[in-house]
Amino acid sequence: MRSSNPVFSRRGFSRDTGYAGFNAPPQAGGPAANPYAGANPYAQDATNPYAQGQQAATQAPPQYTPQTRPMTMDDVVARTGITLGTVIAGATVGWLFLTQSLGFAIGAGLVAMVLALVQSFKRKPSPALILGYAALEGLFLGALSGFLNDLPKLSGAPMQAVLGTMAVFAAMLIAYKTRIVRVTARFTRFVMIAALGFVLLSLVNVLFMVFAGDEGLGFRSGGLGIVFGIVGVVLGALFLALDFKQVEDGIAYGAPREESWLAAFGLTMTLVWIYMEMLRLISILRGD
Repeated sequence: MRSSNPVFSRRGFSRDTGYAGFNAPPQAGGPAANPYAGANPYAQDATNPYAQGQQAATQAPPQYTPQTRPMTMDDVVARTGITLGTVIAGATVGWLFLTQSLGFAIGAGLVAMVLALVQSFKRKPSPALILGYAALEGLFLGALSGFLNDLPKLSGAPMQAVLGTMAVFAAMLIAYKTRIVRVTARFTRFVMIAALGFVLLSLVNVLFMVFAGDEGLGFRSGGLGIVFGIVGVVLGALFLALDFKQVEDGIAYGAPREESWLAAFGLTMTLVWIYMEMLRLISILRGD
């Protein structure tokens, strides 16, 4: 199953043949219900995007090399920790030194967006691009958060947004692990359509703000802004479920170890999305 982020990137796990996502999960009881048929996670399987060549499931399992060792949860946790740690380091620098230089911080955010788009359209993960994105995104978030924190009405808002983001992550992880939230093809389509509508409305609102002034269509202020902010946070939480499914399927199907960088990239972008929406929502609730 292809998983994606609010930026609608092609960051699904890939393989050497250029596949950029997951097929639908195997159906219970079907001939391909077990991706580990013959104890071989790389066995030829119509539902396994990592099946190597034309090797049949009954053949002996391949001999793994350091380049082909399958991805594990430890790999995902380690890469995600490195990526988020880079964001935090960049945010610390931005908070301490760039709160009065928002122009530079906004430029860093725009470059981070470009790096994220470049990585999204690459077939294989690039740790340099991912960490570059994380560092520049951190600079932007830190500078913006520090600037807002200095405003009387918004003092402490960034910390509240961080705690809110952590709470959303923990709640969605629990909901996913307990199968309260189940990621299906219908669920994925719904999230993608809703996110597309959300982004388009946001862009239209920005255009109205630029050309008509004031608050545009009012999606970022007042009661309507609060509703729009809540929708943004909920969408971020739903994308977390897609990210969790992506990681789960990648491990089950024997994705190469390097693909753990894609998992870290996706989770980081989703958490940044949730933090930004949470910060915006808190700002509206505080009347600024």
